[in-house]
Amino acid sequence: MNFVPTAQRCSRPALLLLLALAGMAGACQGKPAAPPVSADAWAVVNGREITREDVERAFRRNLQGPPPASDEETATAKLEVLDQLIVQDLLLAKAREAKIDVPDTELDAAYAEARKGITDEAFAQELARRNLTAADMRDGLRRDMLVQKLSEREVASKVVVTDQEIAAYFEANRAQFNRTEDAYRIAQIVITPVRDARTANRTGNDATTPQEAAFKVRMVMDRLKAGASFAEVAADFSEDPESAPRGGDLGYVPLSALQKAPPPLREAVLTATPGSAKLLSGGGAHTVVLVVAKDVAGQKDLSMPEVKAAITQGLRDRREQLLRAAFLGAIRNDAVVVNLMARRLVEAQGKVPSVAPAAAGTR
Repeated sequence: MNFVPTAQRCSRPALLLLLALAGMAGACQGKPAAPPVSADAWAVVNGREITREDVERAFRRNLQGPPPASDEETATAKLEVLDQLIVQDLLLAKAREAKIDVPDTELDAAYAEARKGITDEAFAQELARRNLTAADMRDGLRRDMLVQKLSEREVASKVVVTDQEIAAYFEANRAQFNRTEDAYRIAQIVITPVRDARTANRTGNDATTPQEAAFKVRMVMDRLKAGASFAEVAADFSEDPESAPRGGDLGYVPLSALQKAPPPLREAVLTATPGSAKLLSGGGAHTVVLVVAKDVAGQKDLSMPEVKAAITQGLRDRREQLLRAAFLGAIRNDAVVVNLMARRLVEAQGKVPSVAPAAAGTR
């Protein structure tokens, strides 16, 4: 196990359920599109513009606490948001093709649930702080729900785990089901404030300063609270090279090993309800810990419902992760994407230029 020592748990307002972007991220590449674009365009996706205001609005939805300290850190954060909007645009276009919709009644219910426990005054203050409107919040939530529905239709609904596969897994891993002590299956998302020697997540994303780490963990928590798969977020953004490729999964950790872990981590695991995630932060580093399940000591048998359910869920998670990555890769293959802002920053050799994108004639 590669736990990052951390301190206290951080709490977040339920409002952030409205602020998260879609469950996937990463930049799409393709040949530059020929048609002219407006001066306000930061990217063009299959002929559709993503404007400066689109990025600014999404950036403000993500923002929690003070903004990044420097122009470079702000530009880096906005590039990440732009990448996420590019992928979201591709997914929303796919949802339109599939005639997927979010009825107003469904959106109203989700919006009310997200605002539960927040007074009108507190909500208005939060909107003012972020320079957003209630309509902006509803639109962000609608987009997230469309992407989630698309994922359920094109990925989750197509994953099937058979009884034969479950039995084969049990036979191949029988020793794992004979425990001499209680154990907890744990997953993690690690974010550090320093450049890592090896980055194994799918997006190559690596926070290198405390400010970048703080911004990144806010984005990660927003995604999780919006319903994104923990395994997918870990695979995309965790900076632990050992567990990131496995969706953050650390497997079952015996109670005796947990007793030797740092107290905040130990208490977070031992007091957690399976399925819940907790954020531990300290020294500029952050670890999101998910307790997947608890397994008591003793010999397990495939006839036990909890054993079959655990194997089924594990196999489904791995297959969904693979299918989701393949689905997104297939969409990217057919896309023509021009990231104008990224190109301008490259041309400026990392110096933050004007926020306006490169003129169409320079492409």
